[in-house]
Amino acid sequence: MLTNGFEDAPLVAGQELLALPGFWAAYLMWLSQTEEYDPVPEWFGVDGADADAAWDALSDENRWPVFQIPFAGGHTAVVLGYNLPDDPGTEYFITHPEWERHGHLATVGGHHAGPGLSWRELTHIARTPDHNAPGVHAEHARLLLLLPTLGDQDMPEEAADVVGDALARAGVPAALASGLAEALLADHPLWEPAEWTLPAASPLSGSQEPFPGILHCDEPMSPRCGVRLAQGITREQSDRLAHALGTWPAT
Repeated sequence: MLTNGFEDAPLVAGQELLALPGFWAAYLMWLSQTEEYDPVPEWFGVDGADADAAWDALSDENRWPVFQIPFAGGHTAVVLGYNLPDDPGTEYFITHPEWERHGHLATVGGHHAGPGLSWRELTHIARTPDHNAPGVHAEHARLLLLLPTLGDQDMPEEAADVVGDALARAGVPAALASGLAEALLADHPLWEPAEWTLPAASPLSGSQEPFPGILHCDEPMSPRCGVRLAQGITREQSDRLAHALGTWPAT
């Protein structure tokens, strides 16, 4: 498996890891930490041994898992665990066969950057799988895989119910899913919630300002603050991306 920028890395498809009993605990436990409680695997309805086994698979230095999340227009959101011995982390980005470079969403690790997606974009990607492309197609898994990139100060009232339903579909006991969803949507451990807005058209067509239709993030730590989501793409490609993200045409 080749991904631009990681050609020499030991990348492997990560989909099979989703079936591990402790996968979601290993993947999301850090995100569910609150001021009052440190998360434990039991929040996810699994024991420590299952969570540890899943973590060992996720963090294997010789097998870097890649989760592909294909959505409309030939775009793919990618979750890539870079398991460097001294600087592990997770990269989140968007790719397209026509692009020379991927669009950076967020980084979780020593040099973290985010947020990378608004709630509107996150749920739209989750609900619009491209079944003709390889990768993760189940809506609940797509939502949960990309959840760490979220940072949105304008969350809808039903957000916790949506995440809770995804957790229940992922195997978290119903009695635990609601409270866990609230914890996952509480203050993000790495960045502040952002305001996402559609920028006005700019006469500076050669600048790095976002094209109209692509949401702008006001959080300085975000890769999407003041720059285009994907560098070097054309206006037509940007319009297709905005349509695929559910933000253009504006409604």
